[in-house]
Amino acid sequence: MAQELLINIAALIVTLGILVTVHEFGHFWVARRCGVKVLRFSIGFGKAVKTWIGKDGTEYVIAPIPLGGYVKMLGQEDTSMADLDAIPPAERQQYFSCKPLWQRMAIVAAGPIANFLLAILVFWVINVGYGLSGTAPVIATVTENSPAWEAGLRPGDEITAIDGEPTRIWQQVTMQLLERLGETGTLQIQAIPAGESTAREFSVALLNWQSDTAEPNPLGSLGLVQYEIPPVIEGLVDGGAAQRDGLAPGDRILQADGQPVTGWVQWVQLVRASPELPLNVLVQRGSEQVALTVVPDRVTAEDGSIMGSIGAYVQEFDLYASLPPERIREVNYNVFTALIPAVQETWDKSVFVLESMKKMLVGLISVKNINGPITIAQVAGDTASYGLEVYLGFLAVLSISLGVLNLLPIPVLDGGHLLYYTVEAVIRRPVPERIQAMGLQLGLLLISGVMVLAIYNDVSRLL
Repeated sequence: MAQELLINIAALIVTLGILVTVHEFGHFWVARRCGVKVLRFSIGFGKAVKTWIGKDGTEYVIAPIPLGGYVKMLGQEDTSMADLDAIPPAERQQYFSCKPLWQRMAIVAAGPIANFLLAILVFWVINVGYGLSGTAPVIATVTENSPAWEAGLRPGDEITAIDGEPTRIWQQVTMQLLERLGETGTLQIQAIPAGESTAREFSVALLNWQSDTAEPNPLGSLGLVQYEIPPVIEGLVDGGAAQRDGLAPGDRILQADGQPVTGWVQWVQLVRASPELPLNVLVQRGSEQVALTVVPDRVTAEDGSIMGSIGAYVQEFDLYASLPPERIREVNYNVFTALIPAVQETWDKSVFVLESMKKMLVGLISVKNINGPITIAQVAGDTASYGLEVYLGFLAVLSISLGVLNLLPIPVLDGGHLLYYTVEAVIRRPVPERIQAMGLQLGLLLISGVMVLAIYNDVSRLL
């Protein structure tokens, strides 16, 4: 537990350190190109851990709290005309406030743009180093009476498009479904039925789809299962119903109440639907078949619902080794062809993040999906343990989220400054200081509220 905590903290510091450094370097680099004197380049908040003065006269600071940073420029705060008149003309050109409007806008926008460029670079590295890989979106199981079942989808059908967008692998199916969260309408699924060669259209009705769900599961809510995990027990929880009623590690579930069990997901569904109800189970144990009666314990889920639990976990399963070669799909890129899909991936995910924010604002998606530093630390630690490719993908998505967030027209964010500069371009004079001060207070209140909500969500997930 302590080791996992240290890994999560280290992953959080590294991840946020990279994102903040890239963001602030964007401001710094463009400011220097525009001739603005940078007084301080700080990564992190709090009392400085390390400070030094560069050859350019800039004070570089590393602080212990990795939740942000800043670039302090000469004349960045509003300077009155009287103050400007007192500045020697030779020095005035180094003042941020003395620069043309387009240069000030470029300096402010450079931070978010740097985050988008980082995402493109990371996706390019993933494309060159790993390519696009995944499994064909062939449905393993469809839960009876689920939305997908009612629409006519069946096991063995291959999903070829969602709402007209082609889907070659399961990751693309999931991404397209996530874009419909919180919506009401019709989901169009194009699929090739098992044993056929021509795709057909299947329609699924959506009504505020998973709008109040803290952890959306688009495939599961439709009743779709990507692949069958063999129903083989790896181990038991001490004192659980499985141990009490005679199940053993290595048992393969064959039947439950006379119904064949073909996969672990089906077995879990049967158990959860049977709290304190006896299940007549037939298992394969070595060369013998053993009949048992298992009575799942009654437990309360996080959402307050009652379900059954037996305290058993599944045997590790190598999906790629179990599938035929034609179900494994890979696309390889070289250093040139990898760029276009990297740009497209960054654009698509930027639009997705922006749309998700909009849906939260109007109540189509639960605000429980807002994550804070605790969740980011956990995910960063988990993805780092899964391998470099997974961690890099998470880093790119987080960088995109930071870029989009900072472009929102909220005072204190880069987007708020860009809003003021846009107004200045229209009315041909700076926004009055009184209005900027009011906007600053409002922006601080809003951002503080979001941070409090994010931390509350983090803590709630832990409890």
